[in-house]
Amino acid sequence: MTIPQRTSTPKNELERIAWPQLSPELVAMLRENGHTPTLASGEVVFEVGDRSYDFMFIESGAINIVDRASERVVICISEGNFVGELGMLMGQRAFFAGIAAETSQIIRVPQANLRRLIATVPDIADGVVGAFAARRRLLLEWNEGGLILVGAEGDKNVLRLREFASRSQIPHRWVDRADKAAITEIAERCTLPATGSAAVIGWSKVIHTPTPHELAVAMGLDLAANTEEVFDVLVVGAGPAGLASAVYAASEGLSVLVIEDTAIGGQAGTSSRIENYLGFPQGVSGKELAYRGEVQAIKFGARIVAPRRATALKQTQLGFELTLGGQDSVQGRSVVLANGVQYRRLPLEHLEEFEGRGIYYAATELEARFCYNTEAVIIGGGNSAGQAAMFLSRYAKHVHVVVRGEALSATMSSYLSDRLENDPRITLWTQTEVAVLHGESSLEAVTLQNKNQNTSTKLTTQALFIMIGAAPNTAWLDGQITLDDKGFILTGQAAGTSLAPYATSLPGVYAVGDIRSGSVKRVASSVGEGSVVISSVHQFLNDASESRPLSTMWTRPRLC
Repeated sequence: MTIPQRTSTPKNELERIAWPQLSPELVAMLRENGHTPTLASGEVVFEVGDRSYDFMFIESGAINIVDRASERVVICISEGNFVGELGMLMGQRAFFAGIAAETSQIIRVPQANLRRLIATVPDIADGVVGAFAARRRLLLEWNEGGLILVGAEGDKNVLRLREFASRSQIPHRWVDRADKAAITEIAERCTLPATGSAAVIGWSKVIHTPTPHELAVAMGLDLAANTEEVFDVLVVGAGPAGLASAVYAASEGLSVLVIEDTAIGGQAGTSSRIENYLGFPQGVSGKELAYRGEVQAIKFGARIVAPRRATALKQTQLGFELTLGGQDSVQGRSVVLANGVQYRRLPLEHLEEFEGRGIYYAATELEARFCYNTEAVIIGGGNSAGQAAMFLSRYAKHVHVVVRGEALSATMSSYLSDRLENDPRITLWTQTEVAVLHGESSLEAVTLQNKNQNTSTKLTTQALFIMIGAAPNTAWLDGQITLDDKGFILTGQAAGTSLAPYATSLPGVYAVGDIRSGSVKRVASSVGEGSVVISSVHQFLNDASESRPLSTMWTRPRLC
């Protein structure tokens, strides 16, 4: 495949943001915070897999960004622009190499100095962070990024990897094993396993059947845990509530670590279109909203790691310790629990067998592909189900929404329920449940059972979306925090120990968003709770600092 030479000359609005012109004043500021070496033609300035690399403004000459797997130039960055990408601020390993295209004069700014400038100079923050975020979008559009995921269309593991990469905004390319020409091309530069899923990274490193966590480790996105570091705030969950907490805490000078067990955005990140969120009259996808929140948090210095699951919480002399996946641990002076809820699973035969092969728990572009030329069935009466129905109706022959209740009015916003009930592409089945799943190796049909009329209907479908109920992610807390009878966390006066509205029964630990008992279960309210809770966190940290002996005082962690 021949790709035209890309350069850092803007051709559209996104590229204008990606390749901005810095003012002479900002260039002078970069020079004051760096040094000015001359690069020889062909000199390697950073390599694939490097844990970090310096920010480089090109005063003359050019630097090629090279995909080492094919030794192809992804883009040539010319004088008047700078080298860097969002991964630089995320602690992500370099997935390309940087090589001087000719003799070049540059301003080289160490990452620590760049972070300080971003934190203290608004024009640097806006220009550089905005450019980094836009460049990540361009890499996603170009399907570039030094990562190739290989696997068959129906492979559950490759679907899990693609979902993680897509929702985590990791630039990648998927190659179906049925595409023999593409498989042959990849096999010419690395040894692919004959079957199953695989990830090809950087210098043609191949990982056979990786988990999302193993992929994150290989891409340098995982946390190198160091229990000597103590963060001001540990945020568990990177959905709307967790991201809001991270943005507000980091913007107020607190050191923040966010731990997410699936992908950035949480359950809201799977929403195809949110239309009732303030400031987005045309609607916004959950993935887009989460991406913007992630960039904001990173801009202010928060560290985000995924996928890592918090499995235990305990108090320590320094505050709190979170165990991650039963192995590593991290420490913080306070904890914000924002790890939300998960859709309940139906007690149906073949459910687990068909997950990823006709049964899905999210409705994004990734899953919509499976709706072509078939009937799509959605179980659930909440807003997520309504948004999924509207989105999937653009792809499927027809969409069937199955709910146990008599109507949608009690569980779904009226703007959504009105649309569903008046859309000829959507049929609403009330007082109905899915009783039987049919199929051999994948889903082929479902039987619907009407509870009121005691009748059944068999629908042919290859795409069933389950969006029912919500189970709180609180079992891992092991009884240390007071819960309500459904397992949601009690806060404030209901917790019996504090007037702070989001404080739990364990001082220093707070709960916001869907995991909190009595929460509204809406994106906007979760964002509000996540931002407001930081005032209580601040007060707790101040009180703790005043009462703690000097021998146990915390030290601020390194952010890079």
